[in-house]
Parts: sequence; C-alpha cells; structure tokens
Amino acid sequence: MTQIPQDNQGPVDIVVMAAGKGTRMKSSWPKVLHRLAGRALVLHVLDTAARLNARHVVVVTGHGANEVEAALADAPCAPRFARQIPQLGTGHAVQQAAPLLPDDGIVVVLSGDVPLIREDTLRALIAASAGRRLALLTIDFDDPTGYGRILREGDAVQAIVEQKDANEAQRAVKEVYSGVMAVPARLLKPWLARLDSRNAQGEFYLTDIVRLATVDGVPVVAHRTDDRLQVTGVNDPAQLAALERAWQRRQADALMTQGVRLADPARIDVRGTLACESDVEIDVNCVFEGAVSLGAGVTVGANCVIANARIETGAVIHPFTHIDGEQTGVTVGAGSRIGPFARLRPGARLGAEVHIGNFVEIKNSTLAEGAKANHLAYIGDATVGARVNYGAGSITANYDGANKHRTIIGDDVHVGSNCVLVAPVTIGAGGTVGGGSTVTKSTAPGVLTVARGRQVSFADWVRPRK
Repeated sequence: MTQIPQDNQGPVDIVVMAAGKGTRMKSSWPKVLHRLAGRALVLHVLDTAARLNARHVVVVTGHGANEVEAALADAPCAPRFARQIPQLGTGHAVQQAAPLLPDDGIVVVLSGDVPLIREDTLRALIAASAGRRLALLTIDFDDPTGYGRILREGDAVQAIVEQKDANEAQRAVKEVYSGVMAVPARLLKPWLARLDSRNAQGEFYLTDIVRLATVDGVPVVAHRTDDRLQVTGVNDPAQLAALERAWQRRQADALMTQGVRLADPARIDVRGTLACESDVEIDVNCVFEGAVSLGAGVTVGANCVIANARIETGAVIHPFTHIDGEQTGVTVGAGSRIGPFARLRPGARLGAEVHIGNFVEIKNSTLAEGAKANHLAYIGDATVGARVNYGAGSITANYDGANKHRTIIGDDVHVGSNCVLVAPVTIGAGGTVGGGSTVTKSTAPGVLTVARGRQVSFADWVRPRK
C-alpha cells in the first residue's frame, strides 16, 4: 500500500503534455504551436501556470520537440522540458516528467492543446486534492464519444475507462474525464511505475492510476465543471476555429459588460489585451493585437488592425487603418484623426489633434500638436513641429542605403506637394517649401525654399507617332 500523506497542500508543480503530433491538423507544425487568439495553444496553458505561481513547470515534448522548446524558451513561467520519444501514451508522458518533480508537491497535469483552462478551476481542483487525494476534473457531455468515462460506486470514483476499452454500458456514462488532474507527487510516482500497456491501444494510460489509487485505498474525488470551453481540446482546424470564435465571443461579452459599444460582437478579434475607457465605439472586423489601450470616447472604424498602441481620449481611427507598434509602440494623441487607409509603424508618436489621412505612412517619428499630413505622404525618422502642414506626395528620404538619418521640421512649417526632404536636414520654423522641391540643405526659419528645375516649354515640339 502507498503511504497516504496528511492534509497539506504544499507547493504546486505542473506537467504540461505537449508531445503529440496532431495528425488531424494536417500540418507540419506541432499541434501545440497552432495559434488561438494570436498565440500558441500551449502558451495559453503556461500563462495559467504562471498565475498559479507553480514552483516547477515541466513541458513534455516529443513531436517537433526542438520547435516547441524554442517557442517556449522565453515563457514567463520558465518551463523545464522532458522528452517523450517515442510517444507511448499519457502515462508514459508523465513518466518522463517524474524525475523533475519533487516529492513534496501537488502535481497538476494539463494538456498543451486545451488552452482555456482557468486559474480558479485549477485552484479548486488543487484544494480538492488537499495533498492526500487524487482529484480529477470532470464534466458531463451529452455526447461523450472519445472521452474516458468516470466509473463510480455511489459518489466514490472507482476508475476511468477509455472509449476503446469501454463496454456498451460504460459508453452510456455521460460524466467524462477532462484530462486535468491534481495528485500528490509522492503518490503519483509509485503509480506511474506500476502502469502497463495491456489495453486496446497498447499504451500506458495515465487514467489507470485511478484504479491503482482505489487498490491502495487512496480517495479519488471528482471536481465537476459545467464550462465546456475550459476543457475543450484542439484536434483539427475546425475545432481550432470553433474555439477561436467561442473565445473571442467571451472577450466581446466582457468588453460590452464594461460599456464598450461593439457594432457586432461576432466580428471582433482580440489577440492580446485590449483596455478600454468609457464610451469607446468599435465597428466591425477590427483586430487588436499585443497590448492596446483606447481612451475615453475613442472611435475605431471598420476593418482596422491595431497592435501595441495607445489611442488617447477622443481620437478617431477611420476605417482600414493599420497601426502596429511592434516592440516600441505607437501613441495617438487626444482628438487626433487617423485614416482611412493610414499606416502608423513602430515609434510613431502623435500629439493632440494630429491629422493623418489616406495613404499616409508614419514611422519612428514624432508629430506635435495640430500637425497634418492628409494625403499620400511618408514621414520616417522625423521630428515634426506643431501645426505643420505636410503636403500630398511628399516624403522624408531617410535612408541612404546603409544608415537612417533624421529630418527636423519646425513649428508652423508648410511643406508643399510632391516634395523630397533628403535627411539629415532641418526645415526652420515658419518656413515654406515650394511644391515639387527636393531639399538637401537645411533652411532658416521663416523662409520660402524652392528647389526644382526651371520650367521650359517648346512651342514647336511634335509628339512622336507610331
């Protein structure tokens, strides 16, 4: 008989099973690296592990082990890795992790392709284990096909029988094992050593430890959930798409509870974090990635993509605008008007009441209050002063083929249409650059600068004909 420890929750260690190939995904990627809400499935699981303050997180890899381990190298919970090669079942997977698990903790077993398990559910499961019981997370399904059935005598769990090994009566059971359990390590390790592969699939089933616990007199308890989304796994592209929409609908519902007005909650994608203040309005088909914050009264038009950006109070983002701050971020000042069809790239810092119009691109540049670039322009690596008017078709030529150079445009400058400002160059405050100019030298404040060839017309010229 295995010795049963006294009630003492102790530290938590987590095992994440991520060794499977995912044949039904029909992809060269390991299944756990397919993305939900813009992030790998297994990273969602590791996020939850981090919130539990787990002492150790062990990820069991197998198929595509190098790719999976590389993708998780910078995960916040600093996982350790155990390889399962070949893959001989769930019990065999946890056997590979066992040497990395101290005896004094509670082991929580999770699946890398079940991304939406919640922290509070796992805390309840850990409490049910209490350092002396085997605790299983279960759920009732109207159609339990494919899941291990929970077999009981009264309220006590006696065994889990897998679909392929179940008889007709057992297959009629609606309560199924979710794949999530919490168990004291000192109990788990001897049970893992006693597993065998005498079953229909010739594999080592982790679920067989329920039978071993019953033999040893260890209580087995089931913590039921009614939230199917938390225990839903991904086995094929259709399931991944369905889980994506379910997850996105939850995000939409949470936003609307906070007061955000969504034109259609079925047509928004949040692939990161979206923080909204009061009276935010978001039209259809918008995508938010990374960390995005929208100030009070911000309006986002249809078909916008916004990533890693702060949009200040009262700004309007017109339809089809693309904002991507990547690592350095983008800031849009209060009351600004952006788009339609505008692009803000990393390092764009726009002050209050800035106007960026259609087919204007801003990169690594600061635009002070009231600056305007309304049509067909490029501003890169520039410092633009207040109330500047930047003409259609004008660009900063910031790259010499090897290095980037900066353009400085003073307050109240007017840049005419179709100009080229060849950096490094400074346009003095209050100056005017005549349309069609190519400016290669800095200008004094307040002057008119015209840098273009003299116009010549030939009255007797004849156009060539075929």
